[in-house]
Amino acid sequence: MAGHATEEHPHGADRLCGPGERVYTLALRRGRVPRAEAGPVPCLLDLALLHPDPDDMDWLVPTSPQEVMSRLLRELYDDVTESRRRVGSAVTAFDRYAVLGREPAGTAPVEGTAIRVLDGLSRIQAAMDAATQACTTEVLTVQPGGIRREAELTEGLHRALELRGRGVRMRDLYTHVARHGQGLLTYLELMGDAVEARSLDEVIDRLILFDRTVAFIPANTDRTMALELRHPALVEYLVTVFERLWRLAIPLTAALPDTGIEGISHRERSIAALLAEGHQDAVIAERLGISVRTCRAHIARLSETLGATSRTQLGVRIAQAGLEGPPRTAAAAGLDREA
Repeated sequence: MAGHATEEHPHGADRLCGPGERVYTLALRRGRVPRAEAGPVPCLLDLALLHPDPDDMDWLVPTSPQEVMSRLLRELYDDVTESRRRVGSAVTAFDRYAVLGREPAGTAPVEGTAIRVLDGLSRIQAAMDAATQACTTEVLTVQPGGIRREAELTEGLHRALELRGRGVRMRDLYTHVARHGQGLLTYLELMGDAVEARSLDEVIDRLILFDRTVAFIPANTDRTMALELRHPALVEYLVTVFERLWRLAIPLTAALPDTGIEGISHRERSIAALLAEGHQDAVIAERLGISVRTCRAHIARLSETLGATSRTQLGVRIAQAGLEGPPRTAAAAGLDREA
């Protein structure tokens, strides 16, 4: 084959040895070479770069560079095709083994299972209900995104009321945008002092912790799969993350701190900091829990306030105004004073 090495000459047609390249070059320029001259470089015959002249067997004629390239590309295509086939076989095998190890629907989790994959909304719901029934003291949650939809709040209301009835305390973390949802305010009013809520500019992905012993996190982007975590080290790590975010968050009953810059809102300062980090509009919108359209409207107002006429100039003006860092929260300021 044109692209493969031989035992005598460990190279392929894509990288000839020095003597082979010299003889092949000579053959291309002259149109043919004596067979005796190609004797020291059998690789040229093995790789089909030279072949006997039908009119005189004592001479060898070269294969054109175009044909050699065609062979190399064909072999490369065949290799890629074979690699794809092997990848497909591996994926099929993985799927088959995953099915073999999957618990039947309705099967109770094995005692001591550290990590369990919950595939499907019904299994997630069943596991959450089981954890709710077993919970006795505390629930910690992180709720990313913007304004909570009524359907989402209603879905978890029965679980929250059941926990409140048993004296379980709940702490919830939201984005600042969630403050503007009437549904959330109604929910918190209904739950009374059983729930304490705080907010941040942005939070981590959804997290629910029961009694600091079991945690639930999403396992895919559309949240049709989840992970149930019971490994003590993993759960402790997630609790630590929650507590540090909680310490920096602002109670929903408190107003957001003023930016100290006339005409720039707290949200616009948050957007400015993310723009300074180089994030695109869609990423900023997702992290702050707002729509891309709303995000761009804030960017337009920010540009107008700072007198910027281009995105590049806006970045400069953000740095000049000292908006490139994250917004200061009251909690963060308190930490600095303690230090």
